[in-house]
Order: sequence, then structure tokens, then C-alpha cells
Amino acid sequence: MSSGLTTVAYIGASILFILSLGGLSNQETARRGNIYGVIGMAIAILATILSTQVDNYLILLGAVAIGGIIGFLVASKVEMTQMPQLVAILHSFVGLAAVLVGVASYVDPASNFTGVEKTIHEVEIFLGVFIGAVTFTGSIIAFGKLQGSISGKPLLMPMRHWMNLVGMIASLWLGYEVLGAANHESGLQSLLIMTVIAGLIGIHLVMAIGGADMPVVVSMLNSYSGWAAAATGFMLSNDLLIVVGALVGSSGAILSYIMCRAMNRSFVSVILGGFGTSSGTSVGTEEQGEVIATSADETASLLTDSNDVIIVPGYGMAVAQAQGAVSEITKLLRDRGVRVRFGIHPVAGRLPGHMNVLLAEAKVPYDIVLEMDELNDDFPTTDVVLVIGANDIVNPGAQEDPNSPIAGMPVLEVWKAKTSIVLKRSMATGYAGVDNSLFYKDNTRMLFGDAKDSIDGVLHSLKG
Repeated sequence: MSSGLTTVAYIGASILFILSLGGLSNQETARRGNIYGVIGMAIAILATILSTQVDNYLILLGAVAIGGIIGFLVASKVEMTQMPQLVAILHSFVGLAAVLVGVASYVDPASNFTGVEKTIHEVEIFLGVFIGAVTFTGSIIAFGKLQGSISGKPLLMPMRHWMNLVGMIASLWLGYEVLGAANHESGLQSLLIMTVIAGLIGIHLVMAIGGADMPVVVSMLNSYSGWAAAATGFMLSNDLLIVVGALVGSSGAILSYIMCRAMNRSFVSVILGGFGTSSGTSVGTEEQGEVIATSADETASLLTDSNDVIIVPGYGMAVAQAQGAVSEITKLLRDRGVRVRFGIHPVAGRLPGHMNVLLAEAKVPYDIVLEMDELNDDFPTTDVVLVIGANDIVNPGAQEDPNSPIAGMPVLEVWKAKTSIVLKRSMATGYAGVDNSLFYKDNTRMLFGDAKDSIDGVLHSLKG
């Protein structure tokens, strides 16, 4: 394939990627957006394989086949509840790729740049390797926290911000050494040491962030992986990789900012590993009162007698795989003339849009799935709110307790409804480790047990 035809293919792929991002911004067009992205990636891969820069198809196609088979096998076994972990570990692969490409570009004997071009190329390598190393190790830590193999509590070491600053200065100094190296051997040593330091920075940054902020961390690492890919594109003089990396990096940064606002977190604070924030681990262990338990039959009766119902799903619904039964309950109630809507908090679950995907998978109509800001004013006139496996996002303490780790975080004000029914396994706290005063409100009823079993019980009562 000629270079001109390759360029045209790359432009077409870039347009499809932009259309893909536009489609993914809305539930009704998300499927079309995914299709655009798949077609764009297929064009990009095919154009790259057929480009004049590739001369060993045996190795390339072998690597593609192996990677494709591994990806297919892993993806086919991943549950929807494990998607955040999958996304986090995929970000680490992008970071590792940036590091390996950067080191390979530095030692490549065919790179015979001189003068200003050599300096620019080595700056590109430094940025790609640094961002890639931070992304690689940070994403592994994020995966561990989401998977539960690493504690979700923030690791707040003494002088932690000074440690990060020293690491940054040392990395910059080593980058300067790479630029001024007399030969590749001495420059490579500085580059590898800088890679290790950047990796330690990535570990420290994410370890210092609590589990409640992990959705923001995942989107932030998504942004980092995009910038790492863009830097790799500059190293390889690949325009498509630059464009795609910039799209992913900028969209990830925008999403992180939006989520920080939704959680009342400082964007800069999260990037710097919780700078200026409290530890977020204080737990309210004192009894705030008695809870009022309820049953599946009573819940079904309350729902049937209601005119207006709002369902607030959380990660507990995802874990229990209760979305199918919830969809059936929604259809039954709507058939009986009950107005049913869903309230989605921006950080419900462990990944942006997690709840929306689950509900769409269960065939819940898009038009009744609403964002927090669209529903909060309606709770005082709502008969019943059904909270399924959610905790921090419905905690009144965010508004009532100025000393709470989640103080100021916008929440769904479910306690203002006539009756709130909370489905939970136990009285355990959520990600933030904070007791929830909603459970002790006079108008709150607690339906204890596995969310799937509880919802199935409610569905059975409604049908009976």
C-alpha cells in the first residue's frame, strides 16, 4: 500500500474514532458509536499492516494472532462486574507498550537524527517512557484495588507529596542526562533509571488514593494512557497514533474532571495522589438508632400502591446480577400505571456509565434512565425509592456532616421521598468507609439479603 493510500486510510479511521466518541456520549447512539470504533480500528490495523514500513509479516501476524486469541479468551470470561478491573489492566498494557517502544526507539540504530531533530526525538522518548511507566504501574495498583487484592484504604506516607516532587525532579534531571549523553550506552542507563523512578511514582500516586475515588482514578489513567499513546505516535512518526492518543487523553481528562465535580473532589488533588484531602477512612461506628426491616412482600405492596417510583441502582445490583429481575419489575409496574424512573449517580459502580450499560443490557428503556441532577428535585413527591446495592451515593452525611470524608459530595437525596427501601446484604459501609445515616431514618425500610434473591422475591410477590 502506498504512503498516500495509508494516509487516506488513517484519516478515515480518525474520523470514525471521532464519530465513535460522539456516539458513546448518549445511550441511544452508544451501539452505533461502538460500531464506528470497531470499523475505524479495523481500518487502522489493516492500513498499518499493509504499509511500506512493515517488511516481516510472519512475526507481525503471529503477534496479532497470539494477542487476538488471548484477548478473546480473557474478554469472554470477564463478567460485567469485572469490567473496571479489565479496563484498568488494559491501561497498563498501553503504558508498558509506550515504555518498550520508547526504549526501542532510543537504541534503534536506524534512528540517525542529528541536531534539533535528535533533541526533539529524545524529548518525545522521555515523555513517552515517563508517562507510560506511571500509567503501567498505576494501572496495576488500580487493578489490585478494584479486584480486592490490595486494600482500598489510601496509603498516606509521611512527606508523600515531597517524595513525589523529588521523584519528578530526579526524572527531569535524568531526562536532561539522556539529552546530553555522549553515547547511547550512558543515555540508556539514565533512561532506564528514570523509568524505574516513574514506575514508583505511579505506584505511590494510586496507593495514596482511597477506594471511594477509584472511578476517577480509572478515568484519569485512561487519560494517561492516551497521552502515552500520543507520545508513542510522535516517536514513530505515526499520525494516526498521535490523533487517537490525543482523543483518548483529552476525553479521559474531561471525564475525570466531570467525575471530580460529581464527587466534590479537586481534579488536581486526585492527580497528585489526594493532595490536601483527608484520609477518607474514618468510619462511623456509633449506633445512630434502630433500623426498620421489611420483607419482599411488604416491598411489593408498597410499590403496587405507589404512583411514582424511583429506582437507584448501585454496585451491589451489578455484583448480584439483579438487573434482569429489576427490568421485569419495572415493566410490571409500568403496565399497572406506576411511573417508574431510574436515578443514576455519575460514580455509581466502579466505572463511569457502569449502571447505564447494565440497565441497557437488561432492556430498560433509555428514556426512564435519568442522571442525578434530573431527579433530585423530584424525590419529595416520590412515593417509593428503591435503593439496590448503593451506599455512599445516597448518604445524607455528605450534606449533614461537614467532617465526613464525603462531605460536599453531591448525592441522590432519596431520604426526602415518602418511603425509601434499601436492599443490602448487611449494615456494612461503602467504599468511603462511612456509616450511612439513611438506614436509620424513620421513612427508611431495610430489605436485607442478596440483591438478586430480594428482587426475585419482590418480583414473585408482584406476579402473585
